Amino acid sequence: MFSLTTAAVLSLIPSILGQTVWLAGDSTMAAGGDGAGAYLNSWGQYLSQYLTLPVTNKAVAGTSARSFTALGLFASLIDEVGSGDYVVIEFGHNDGSAGSVDNGDEDAVGDAYNLTATVTESDGSTEVIHTFNYYITNAALSLTAKGAIPIISSQTPDNIWDGDVLAAPSRFVPYAQEVAGNNSLVYIDHYDYVAQAYEAIGETTVDTFYPVDHLHTSPTGANVVAEAFVRGLLCSESTLKNFVNSAGEAVPSECKYFE
Repeated sequence: MFSLTTAAVLSLIPSILGQTVWLAGDSTMAAGGDGAGAYLNSWGQYLSQYLTLPVTNKAVAGTSARSFTALGLFASLIDEVGSGDYVVIEFGHNDGSAGSVDNGDEDAVGDAYNLTATVTESDGSTEVIHTFNYYITNAALSLTAKGAIPIISSQTPDNIWDGDVLAAPSRFVPYAQEVAGNNSLVYIDHYDYVAQAYEAIGETTVDTFYPVDHLHTSPTGANVVAEAFVRGLLCSESTLKNFVNSAGEAVPSECKYFE
């Protein structure tokens, strides 16, 4: 009589349910990085080699939490995801203040959900904008309502050093952590796990990961950043870690615990 072991049955569940991992972010996650061809790529393009679930990369270069919302990219993603899908949301590099003229990406300064700011457009008109926390929270709650499972990930570091350690993160790293905490979502401190990996490798080698600027990685660097995300995932309470394969289980570094 034919029978399946428990492990075999569990291994079939993802394919039966059609579970997918979706990625929402900027050029550090998007296919091709910022579009400089073979010189650059993003960590999102390397994640699939560490998971047993398929990965669909919806990240778009040049976007922020605000512009990903305004362009309808979150709305399209929410329409596409299914119940049980995972969605990794990672923004911050393009969310900072733009100065006297709005760039379409900047968020209102602060972490309060209801905080707004009025910005001036290049044609002299004005627009009311919201905070990073507002845009990410709305997207995450809409995904949850669809039955999807959001994972809030902090932005990755730039290749900027302070002595033998990476420079301190921007305000959007604690903002991302706050969004996750306020909504009982899994948080991955991708910034800190990349920092751990880079500081172990050393600045001289890490510099070679950035052939164009201090933000966009080479394929080699992108893979290190992907490994750092997997390490953070393995150290989290996310059920997605149950779908990390043997290559993912072997990624370097160790768990970091945050108060």
